[in-house]
Amino acid sequence: MTEKVFVIGFQRTGTTSVGAALEVLGYHLGGAFGAEGPRGVPLQLPITQAKLAEAARSAALRADAFADNPWPLVFREMDAAFPGSKFILTRRDPAGWIDSMMRNFGEASDPMRSFIYGYGAPAGRETEYLCRHQRHIDDVLGYFAARPDDLLVVNLDGWTWDDLCGFLDKPLPHVPLPHIARPEAPPRSFARLTQMMQGLLKRGA
Repeated sequence: MTEKVFVIGFQRTGTTSVGAALEVLGYHLGGAFGAEGPRGVPLQLPITQAKLAEAARSAALRADAFADNPWPLVFREMDAAFPGSKFILTRRDPAGWIDSMMRNFGEASDPMRSFIYGYGAPAGRETEYLCRHQRHIDDVLGYFAARPDDLLVVNLDGWTWDDLCGFLDKPLPHVPLPHIARPEAPPRSFARLTQMMQGLLKRGA
């Protein structure tokens, strides 16, 4: 039986590219689902952790690898339900991440983002989004601190087939690694906001 692999970075951190790489390695990739539920089956609003976990456990039976929402939100439940699974945390620099979130979603609200961040749209809530993103990273790293063999941290600005195949004990494929676009230079306002947030996080550490 193929081990399950869960990509548990937040959206806009390279999850799609890592998912594509897993497909190259032979994994059957399960897609994202939000308020519409897996395979279009609606999740009754409001979204709750229990509803997501139940839907995710069912969806996880139909594939080997998973990326995008809601998988980052249910990594603990998936770890309990599927022992021996592997987890990949995708990351990018905070300024590039919030810039990408703003460029892609702006003022557009969404029930899943509302559940994750407390606000459906990032516009005007950049601080809250950045804090929630960092809290997720801290939660994942803390959860797997005693199990380093079960977690691979992938940085958007550079990773290789060696990283992924070594982690999953797979042979190196003879194809290029799926492209991960390098983070765009953020607007100055976002860079300043990120510096401010990093200072707050350091003081709270």
